Amino acid sequence: MRTHLPSRKVIAVLTAALLATGMAACGNSDTGDKGDDGTITLGFSQVGAESGWRTANTTSIKEAATGAGIDLKFDDAQQKQENQIKAIRNFIQQKVDVIAFSPVVESGWDTVLKEAKDAKIPVILTDRSVDSADKSLYKTFLGSDFVKEGRLAGEWLVEQKKAAPGPVNIVELQGTTGSAPANDRKKGFAEAIAANPNLKIIASQSGDFTRAGGKQVMEQFLKANPKIDVLFAHNDDMGLGALEAITAAGKVPGKDITIITVDAVKDGMQALADGKFNFIAECSPLLGPQLMDLVKKVHNGEEVPARIETQETTFTQEQAKEALPNRKY
Repeated sequence: MRTHLPSRKVIAVLTAALLATGMAACGNSDTGDKGDDGTITLGFSQVGAESGWRTANTTSIKEAATGAGIDLKFDDAQQKQENQIKAIRNFIQQKVDVIAFSPVVESGWDTVLKEAKDAKIPVILTDRSVDSADKSLYKTFLGSDFVKEGRLAGEWLVEQKKAAPGPVNIVELQGTTGSAPANDRKKGFAEAIAANPNLKIIASQSGDFTRAGGKQVMEQFLKANPKIDVLFAHNDDMGLGALEAITAAGKVPGKDITIITVDAVKDGMQALADGKFNFIAECSPLLGPQLMDLVKKVHNGEEVPARIETQETTFTQEQAKEALPNRKY
């Protein structure tokens, strides 16, 4: 009985293929999957997708990375710090060139940032900062001045209510507990309204930066407080959720209750243009191009400022009407 053995030519081809596969695999493991073409690999951990602002921020980062020729490894932390810490450790294991992230909360980052530093991977903070005493754990922070945003909101209210004859009752929808924007916007607003003793915050609670949270907490505020004159929401989405609760309670948003928010995303700007909101302090989510520029600089070992502030403004109803047609987010 004759057996069919592979020819020498076939064996040679198979051997060469196996050798090539083995070499390629070894090459990938040695370089941390970065390749030798000079492409920068960026590991980015996003807070989540809790708002229109965050969605626009993610889009800006992804589009800017593509435009800059940067290999982006993107992670959504779903608003959980433990997920972000795990993602950063995964980026370290993957030997990315640069790590950037928008911290869910301010505290609790020193250990993982020290691990990145020990691995000689530079870290950039975007949108939100951390409260670490060791500033060498990250290269720079790119984002807004949240205290200023809160202060601008408060200053506008002080001007609007300067002739108020009696107490002005304010309720506050705070952002995610422990987050930099929630802490800082609350601080800036409180400092500004202190100029008018008639302005009093009668209730303050977190709506977690979401529409659902804003609606739920506003419903509680309305049940517990028969007289509410002003709502200060730490972002547009919570303000938009609160609109539903205010309307359901038989009140007219923007008239019966003055509404001040932060962000200036399209839906918020439309509410302002329609007279349902009264004032918005802008917080731009379009950080992608600036971030990619910083990624290239820190990767190349260039010096960068420790703090880079985004340029922003404020909007009244008329200004919102003018800006809406060309609004990118």
